[in-house]
Amino acid sequence: MSRRVVRQSKFRHVFGQAAKADQAYEDIRVSKVTWDSAFCAVNPKFLAIIVEAGGGGAFIVLPLAKTGRVDKNYPLVTGHTGPVLDIDWCPHNDNVIASASDDTTVMVWQIPDYTPVRNITEPVITLEGHSKRVGILSWHPTARNVLLSAGGDNVIIIWNVGTGEVLLSLDDIHPDVIHSVCWNSNGSLLATTCKDKTLRIIDPRKSQVVAERARPHEGARPLRAVFTADGKLLSTGFSRMSERQLALWDPNNFEEPVALQEMDTSNGVLLPFYDPDSSIVYLCGKGDSSIRYFEITDEPPFVHYLNTFSSKEPQRGMGFMPKRGLDVSKCEIARFYKLHERKCEPIIMTVPRKSDLFQDDLYPDTPGPEPALEADEWLSGQDAEPVLISLKEGYVPPKHRELRITKRNILDVRPPAGPRRSQSASEAPLLQHTLETLLEEIKALRERVQAQEERITALENMLCELVDGTD
Repeated sequence: MSRRVVRQSKFRHVFGQAAKADQAYEDIRVSKVTWDSAFCAVNPKFLAIIVEAGGGGAFIVLPLAKTGRVDKNYPLVTGHTGPVLDIDWCPHNDNVIASASDDTTVMVWQIPDYTPVRNITEPVITLEGHSKRVGILSWHPTARNVLLSAGGDNVIIIWNVGTGEVLLSLDDIHPDVIHSVCWNSNGSLLATTCKDKTLRIIDPRKSQVVAERARPHEGARPLRAVFTADGKLLSTGFSRMSERQLALWDPNNFEEPVALQEMDTSNGVLLPFYDPDSSIVYLCGKGDSSIRYFEITDEPPFVHYLNTFSSKEPQRGMGFMPKRGLDVSKCEIARFYKLHERKCEPIIMTVPRKSDLFQDDLYPDTPGPEPALEADEWLSGQDAEPVLISLKEGYVPPKHRELRITKRNILDVRPPAGPRRSQSASEAPLLQHTLETLLEEIKALRERVQAQEERITALENMLCELVDGTD
């Protein structure tokens, strides 16, 4: 009986390809700030990129279909007084994005489906609680309007964006700067890495460390960590000899890694992007010109190298499309948005298949846009797995949905008496904000039309003078 030498896997032939030139986004001044975040966030409707901005921080939001050259006067999202360091789309509302800045604030923005005529300067809500710059943002995977932020003050704050309140503040766990934070699949635990070279698993609602591992990688450069679908941890870091490493850990036994892969010698921090549906982790290093990818399985050696996508230009940052934004008809299992100095280039990962039928083995049900819990339910101790959707018919993003903010009176600590406030009353401030924005847009459009009409009149007068002169 012959021994099977080649490992069987449907992802052995994952193939990476850069999109054609006309599918890229050109003339974007990508931020030059020294910070190890992705600088790019993407969802099925929009692409957001942190850009260079004078006198503050800004990012640009483009509809996915708006490829090609971006006008230099294209409206930006500008509200921060310092550089923007991180951005993250809300997983439960494709029109809502959060931004974190050097100015110590977090801002949450409502992005309209139409292209605004001027910069968006008014966030729906500003979250103030950090004393130093805020460099990390992460939305809760299953609870509505729950957002995590981590700052240079070594504090993690978990917010209820719907009310502007601090739900939890973890301020005595990390003795030094936090390098990365990741939720597990149902949002019951956090994995963090810190400048003190310790990998921690934290129960945020109990404010306690469940497990920790000192020096998971021996090198001095920053670590990153992400949860896998089955609750294990993937970490990226450096060996003592500055070789980049990928390690798989079992939190129940933090003594030795389940698997350890050594790669190359380079200074760039590896950003791990993990896809729970395929159990593939993609490693993108800032300053690298390649994306390495590995499959994580239950069989030794547990971490299997698949391939490397290489290109000529180094990457300044990277966006990772959620599964519901992929083209299932082309067997696309991942899509990246690679930032260059002046452009953004989509990179498509596909599994070649001959059949035109829906490949259900490539596309198990995946998290959809509906939250499984409300913020107060999660805070009270409830957990729920993400609400899954099928991609068989392709995913169509829902129309524009307003983010509702209900600010509570912080001076009145008494429980509300009588019936709950009506929904229309809680929406009144937001409705007012939306009406004011629309009126401003209409006024700006009228001014532009008037200017064009004046220009046409002037040109007609010049034409008449020229005609009279020739007569």
